[in-house]
Amino acid sequence: MSTITNIAAGVQAFTSNAFLVTGDRTILVDAGNEFDAPERIKAHTDDLDAVVLTHTHPDHIGNLTAVTEAFNVETWGFDPSHALVDNPIADGERIPIGDSTYEVLHTPGHKDDHCCLYASATGTLFAGDLVFANGSFGRTDLEEGNRETLVESIEYVLSKTDETLTAIHTGHGASVTDSPYDNIELARRAAELY
Repeated sequence: MSTITNIAAGVQAFTSNAFLVTGDRTILVDAGNEFDAPERIKAHTDDLDAVVLTHTHPDHIGNLTAVTEAFNVETWGFDPSHALVDNPIADGERIPIGDSTYEVLHTPGHKDDHCCLYASATGTLFAGDLVFANGSFGRTDLEEGNRETLVESIEYVLSKTDETLTAIHTGHGASVTDSPYDNIELARRAAELY
């Protein structure tokens, strides 16, 4: 069974969370920034198969080159024109992460290349910076940010998930395991009102 570990836990730097998912295909979801990600990965496993990005903001990719060089792996992301993305992923595509198959959900609004990753079989969502705990949502005041688009993306995730959702692993802060679907709904309402 897959284990999901935030290798950025406890880091006091400008970083995102970075989730190491072990299993049949050991994947790092986002690389984080300003800490020794290869060392933290090696504390859990000697092998890494790939890195999958939720999006390419600096706090999510700052450690990417160090990780890909240390483990000789490639990167998957929505924007193949980005210099650090080796392989494209597309909305609706299904990709193996750990022991599960995740559907790629293109969710712009925070950044144009933003994606969430959803495994319906386990009820697990990697939400990047779309939504966070307690109904918070991603910034839309940065370049490529758009509040209306973000709300549409949250609604898209709501349409793909349901009450069987068991965990949201967010780009910042704590993962959500208590009523995660309700947290997404709360984020939608908050983003509409803000």
